[in-house]
Amino acid sequence: MRILYQKFETLLQNTTTDFKRYLYEKISWDSRMVGIIGPRGVGKTTMILQYIKENLDNKKALYVSADDMYFSENKLTELADDFYKNAGEYLFIDEIHKYNDWSRELKNIYDSYPTLKVVFTGSSVLDILKGSADLSRRALIYKLQGLSFREYLNYFHNYEIGVYSLEQIINNEVKLENIKHPLPLFNDYLLNGYYPFGNESEMNLRLGQIIVQTLETDIPQYANLNVGTSRKLKQLLSIIAESVPFKPNFSKISKIINVSRNSLDDYFSYMEKAGLIGQLRNDTSGIRGLGKVDKVYLDNTNIIFNLAGEKSNAGNLRETFFFNQMRLKNDVISSKKADFSIDNYTFEVGGKNKHQKQIEKDGKSFVVKDDIEFGYLNVIPLWAFGLNY
Repeated sequence: MRILYQKFETLLQNTTTDFKRYLYEKISWDSRMVGIIGPRGVGKTTMILQYIKENLDNKKALYVSADDMYFSENKLTELADDFYKNAGEYLFIDEIHKYNDWSRELKNIYDSYPTLKVVFTGSSVLDILKGSADLSRRALIYKLQGLSFREYLNYFHNYEIGVYSLEQIINNEVKLENIKHPLPLFNDYLLNGYYPFGNESEMNLRLGQIIVQTLETDIPQYANLNVGTSRKLKQLLSIIAESVPFKPNFSKISKIINVSRNSLDDYFSYMEKAGLIGQLRNDTSGIRGLGKVDKVYLDNTNIIFNLAGEKSNAGNLRETFFFNQMRLKNDVISSKKADFSIDNYTFEVGGKNKHQKQIEKDGKSFVVKDDIEFGYLNVIPLWAFGLNY
């Protein structure tokens, strides 16, 4: 256990606190059990280390990674027991998905140590509600996604920009203080600004590794899939990456990759939860997120550039950005009149020469244009939708 503390102290010393993710202030850190899930690389580990560094006595807190060699011979419950008996109060467990039987042991810790506060992070592919033990009644679960364009401006370039609501954005109330020309920054964000490690020299290599690890390890491990299935997942992701955008024909795809129709639904669901794709649904079910899938996008524009490179389609990039940034706070569905619908508003996304032929002048229909700096009337610059969180 002494070695665990040494590793913890080293990580804490190297953690900076000048920039925090949008979710940081929203988390009820004092709850008995908190779970933070999200794709690899979006900043979950840094966020919990920041909280410890700024708010807790190191002697009463402990951070561990669930894939540490310590757990090859020791159980989580044993660690919690030792920590609790030594007056520990806050236990942080990173990458819980890498620990076998994680849900049952977390339940046992919760039930056995009423005064111990536990925060854990995990892959977004984890289905907390369907764990082998019922954590849904015990843990508050938060989901973290990658950087917004607003966060990118802050983290990469030190521009302090406030959060704008959808109403403020469509009313063209967005103001970028000290930024005369947002387009060069926006284009850089599309290329490498979604992940906090995007300013590192080996960004593309690291993102490629994340994609491979998600397909070969996270999803198969969670869903008990074999190695052959991971190859089918890669094939499916390649099909989506090459489409503009991808309108799924499930019967055709199931034949191409030689899987059943039902298995294909599962594959799409796993990749969506893991942060590799986003599925745009229509409103046929009347229940959020349960409509028929109309289009499938890669999750974010950084993944598009990583997989498609110079072949990345401009229209696909624009729609992917809009869907990715707006889905966090809004119920985004497909529209029969335009590309997207949010509440009673419709949005047609395109380049600076996009016409308004199919857009009604009713105060609720908008043209979202790339390659323009400022909006006018019902024309909104695409980059402005990156300031919603």
